[in-house]
Amino acid sequence: MVRLMASKVRLYVDHPLGEGQSVPLSREQAHYLFGVMRLGAGDVLSLINGADGAWDAEVVQAGKKGGVLVCQSQTALLQLPPDLWLMFAPIRKERMAFIVEKAVEMGAARVMPVQTAYTQSANRVRRDKLQAHAVEAAEQCGGTFVPPVHDLAKLERVLADWPDDRQLMFCDETLLGRSAALPSVLAGPWAILIGPEGGFSPEERQILRSSDFAHAVSLGPRILRAETAAVAAMTIWQQALGDWQ
Repeated sequence: MVRLMASKVRLYVDHPLGEGQSVPLSREQAHYLFGVMRLGAGDVLSLINGADGAWDAEVVQAGKKGGVLVCQSQTALLQLPPDLWLMFAPIRKERMAFIVEKAVEMGAARVMPVQTAYTQSANRVRRDKLQAHAVEAAEQCGGTFVPPVHDLAKLERVLADWPDDRQLMFCDETLLGRSAALPSVLAGPWAILIGPEGGFSPEERQILRSSDFAHAVSLGPRILRAETAAVAAMTIWQQALGDWQ
């Protein structure tokens, strides 16, 4: 039986969750729970692992270097997002962290940094750091699913290996101020592509425009920063084809 969540402290763990399941804590997790949040034996917190929903768990051992939790009851079922990939060209690390955070909040199933011809920050991509931001976002926004963050890949290679059943919405800055919306009848798997601050190269735009699976859209009459464009694009997709309907 699923009951309403009582704990305000939420923690992601890489461990199976279920009634009576013991969950060991790492040193870092123990420091956060017992040093920062001041929890102790007998206190209850909420656990997620991206697969088993959310569970209330009791602290049964609390120490400076570790601890043990025991799952009590499930408070939320796993809620999967739509089958939507968010692809973006890397930007400054704090702004990439924002994109990943909003992707989790708004419902992306995968987060995929891609290197384009005009990408300036490819050497700053740390997949482990971005994945940690995804975990933190799920903890903070009440999510039960954590999208995987992929390693940086070249856009041309991603497009060459594109799956047959997936549509692609790409945000084309050359359509600034013009009407270009998503088709409203194409259900199924999708991806969103946000270009770099310098835009797509003519060669990239030609590949995209010549691909049957790709659909160019306008994000309105103003130039948007990359992180703003990601939020705007996900909003457009969710309203037209996602689970906001």
